[in-house]
Order: sequence, then structure tokens, then C-alpha cells
Amino acid sequence: MSSDSAHLRYQLPGDITPAALERFCWVLVGLSLVGDIVTTFVGLHLGLAESNPVARSAIEGYGLAGMLALKALAIGVGLVCRPMLPKAYRPIVPAGLAIPWTIAVFINLYMISLTI
Repeated sequence: MSSDSAHLRYQLPGDITPAALERFCWVLVGLSLVGDIVTTFVGLHLGLAESNPVARSAIEGYGLAGMLALKALAIGVGLVCRPMLPKAYRPIVPAGLAIPWTIAVFINLYMISLTI
């Protein structure tokens, strides 16, 4: 059994198309990216430590520019890999970026709330 293209087995709720879902996820990427950067640097300013060793090294060596470079690299990898996926599955790329960054924002907010 083989398939030459991907098809959604289940309909998305309402009238949501994969393209609309992908646009929403890219907006979430932007919001979570800004939120992660802001909450990370607020936390660092309050005396918290970055737990990701790669991000910690980039921030210690290059500050905000290092963090922005890491985020740009992640988005770049996603954009390069995106065309390799069938259109129905392309929303997974921004979702894969947005979900961990959104979780990081909530963790950062929690840690900041403990220090205030």
C-alpha cells in the first residue's frame, strides 16, 4: 500500500484549513519568540539562570544577539524543512517551534513570580 500524497484523514474543526492553521501557528511562533526572549532576559536580570546550556552559552558570549541568532537558526531550519512536507502537514513546523517556546514562557513567568 502506498500513497503519492498526504491527505487529512480527519477534518479540522469548523472551516479551518491547513493553511489557516499554519498562519495561526506562525503568529504563535512570533508571540512565543518575543515572550521567551523577554521573560528570559527579565529572569536573568532578576538573578535567575538559563537552564539550556546552548542558550546559556550564547547569551553569556553574545547577549541578546546570541539569543536572537539561536532563535533565527531554529526558524531557519523550520523554513528549510517546511517545503519537504506535504501541504496538509506543514502546520507541524510552526507548531513544533511555538509549543516549546510557549511552554518556556510559562516556566519563565512562574520562575519570575517566585523571585518577586
